[in-house]
Amino acid sequence: QKILERLTEPDRVITFRVSWIDDNGEVQNNRGYRVQHNDSIGPYKGGLRFHPSVDLDTLKFLAFEQTFKNSLTGLPMGGAKGGADFDPKGKSDIEIQRFCKAYMDCLYRYIGSHIDVPAGDIGVSGKEVGYMVGQYRKLTNEAATGFITGKPLPLGGSLIRTEATGYGAVYFLENMLHYHNISMKGKTATVSGSGNVAVYAVEKLIELGVKVLTMSDSSGFIYDPDGIDTNKLEFIKDLKFNKKERISKYIDQYPSAQYITKASPWSVPCDLALPCATQNEL
Repeated sequence: QKILERLTEPDRVITFRVSWIDDNGEVQNNRGYRVQHNDSIGPYKGGLRFHPSVDLDTLKFLAFEQTFKNSLTGLPMGGAKGGADFDPKGKSDIEIQRFCKAYMDCLYRYIGSHIDVPAGDIGVSGKEVGYMVGQYRKLTNEAATGFITGKPLPLGGSLIRTEATGYGAVYFLENMLHYHNISMKGKTATVSGSGNVAVYAVEKLIELGVKVLTMSDSSGFIYDPDGIDTNKLEFIKDLKFNKKERISKYIDQYPSAQYITKASPWSVPCDLALPCATQNEL
């Protein structure tokens, strides 16, 4: 039946131009994508990523991977992935809103609760999903907020959705170690990333008695030999989620830590290593 050949080719690839107006009144153009990989067991399901590194090759790989991730949940969902080479960093809220609406203008024809269920990913938080949900409702005249996941709570989002991926990674790790009669308490860990996955993985590691030594972003990583505790993590949350600053600002507040530019944290000795940034880290 040529199953492998059929699985390595997506069912459908949709590409489109996303034109939007920046705060200077200039028209900007980005390339948008949706890769609908496989819907053999249910509607396509997968995130939307807004990042300058987004291209078709990356999304085809992620959609392929998503098909298997979704099938392992036991839920009847297929696999997809999408996004655009738009960089939210340095953009105003109104520019991000304009882009999200323009992106949904192009995408809405190809998605729906029985067709394709998008979600957030890198660069797409509850705020961006909320903008897209609003535009979808406007375009379709449907109060269909249920099928786009990762929405803010007032729009019908799920409690603990934001924390779920990071917590889940640590719960998996805890169960795997428990199977081998190994306790996490007192272990040291290196973590990459400083987005939702990394922050909430670190939060759960601290709760379970693990000493977390590192976090990172695309510019480099911080190494704190004293460990990142709850107060330090709250500082990082404010730094990354509210102020949108680089992780290097951490050492201004905690000078005993080190910042290593243009490097990943895998050179730091540890018991546990958690890649929580992007794909192909190791």
